[in-house]
This record gives sequence, C-alpha cells and structure tokens, in this order.
Amino acid sequence: MRNFSQFACIDWSGARTERPRGIAVAIIGPEGPPALLSPEPRWSRADVLDWLLGHAATQRDILIGFDLSMSLPFFDRQAYFPEWEDSPFDAKNLWRQIDGLSADDPHLNVTSFLVHPQASRHFRHGQGRVGDLFTGGSGRLRAVERYQRETRQANSASCFNLVGAAQVGKSSLTGMRLLNQLDGAIPIWPFDPVPESGPVIVEIYTTIAALAAGQPKGRSKVRDRAGLKRALTRLDTPVPSRLPRYDDHSTDALITAAWMKRSAAYPALWNPPALTDEIAQKEGWTFGVV
Repeated sequence: MRNFSQFACIDWSGARTERPRGIAVAIIGPEGPPALLSPEPRWSRADVLDWLLGHAATQRDILIGFDLSMSLPFFDRQAYFPEWEDSPFDAKNLWRQIDGLSADDPHLNVTSFLVHPQASRHFRHGQGRVGDLFTGGSGRLRAVERYQRETRQANSASCFNLVGAAQVGKSSLTGMRLLNQLDGAIPIWPFDPVPESGPVIVEIYTTIAALAAGQPKGRSKVRDRAGLKRALTRLDTPVPSRLPRYDDHSTDALITAAWMKRSAAYPALWNPPALTDEIAQKEGWTFGVV
C-alpha cells in the first residue's frame, strides 16, 4: 500500500446551522502529536469543502477520514428508494440527486430533499413522522453495516433514521452533498482507485478507532485530558497541548487521526474480503472494517 505523509479525521455534523459545534478536524504528520485545526468562530461545511479543495490543488499526500456514511443501503431492496422511478443506480448519482434536490438549502443542508414527496417516504423523521416505506425496527442497513454487526466490529445505525442522539442520517446526507461538490477533485475510496500520490478520502467510523485505543465497548467517548492521554498512549502517539475543551467531537477526531496513521499501511484494510466491486460502487465501505 502507498505511503501518506499526513492523516486527518473530520468529525462531521448534520445540524442545520451554518457553523455546527459538531464539526472537528484533526491532523497528524510524520512526527509529534495530532492537532486540532480550529478556525474562528467554528468550522462551517463550506470551510471544510474549501480546505479539501486546497489539498486537491497542492496534491498533498494526505489520507482524510470522514465520520459519516457515504451511501445509502441498496442491496437489501435492490434500490436506494424502492417505488421511486428516479432512484439512482450508484452512489455518485445518489450524491448528485441529493445535492440537486437540496440546491436551494444553505450550508449544505438537505431539508428540501427530505421533504420531497418520494424521498420522504423512506425516512423516520422527527415529531413522530415516519415514511410509509421506512423499514421497521432500526431501519435499513448497508452491506458493510450488516457485516460490522455480524462480526461485532461495530454497531452502525441506519441512515434512514433521522431521530435520536445516535442518528447519523442527517450528517451522512449533508456529507453526500459535499462529496458531490468535490466533483472528483479528490479520489474517494472505494468508489475511486487509490492514486499513487495526492490526497485520498475514506469513510471512517470513530468507534473503531476508539476501540483500538482501548476504550470499552458501549463507552467509547472520551471527554477529558486523562482519557485522551490514555487513548493516544495506546496508539503510541504523543498527547497534544491542553485543548480549549474536551468534547467528544474533538477527541474523536484526534484519536481517529492517530489510529489512521498507525493503521493505514495495513494492506488488509484496503482489501476487505467482503467488499466486491458492485458494493464499492453502490454502497461504499467503512475503512477499518475487515
């Protein structure tokens, strides 16, 4: 597998505000501790897009992990949106559809997509609203999410569920708008081949990094300096200077960037046996799930 000189983790957010508190960006280089990149007053999703395009322009050898799902389930129903004749046929067209239907929404929000009369049928919305095609229980899962659960590597939630503190649907959908607007400027694994140089984006799940750093299952979040030190020490990584605050968005990003640096050279992570070419194009995969 190719080498990278830097590693970054982006903890993402689906909040409707311009500058959500939930966005955190951490980066680590060949030496030293990971560091938070903290623009004032806070990151916006547009800021992150500009930051990515800057790396595309300089062709820096950086591996960038996004904590979001990069597609929706397809293979369980052989469609992203059954009964919708405009349902896309692969992930990149899904990104294009979501971004197009949300074009008038500010800050990469997806309000217009979620109220579309066909799209809305598939989601569990807030205030007790449930689409008539939302699958009961926790919602539909991608192949990688079912595999994570079967092998007990993680316990991902369905992107079709938009309710509750653990929901990941809104952040993933806003992330898909960003991926579409990158317009191929940075290759995204496994949808694109990994180039010999330059930046690459992968989907990550910060809980996988936290477990590798010694956090117990079900209590993976770190919210103080002592916990961050324990986790980074487990990953053979120095601890950064005192942070302004020890929220789990910041610590998730720092720990995951350090984990990516330690793990990215393992060929098995880039070639999981359950990942087929068709899964790669329609649903993607979470880096670190083998």
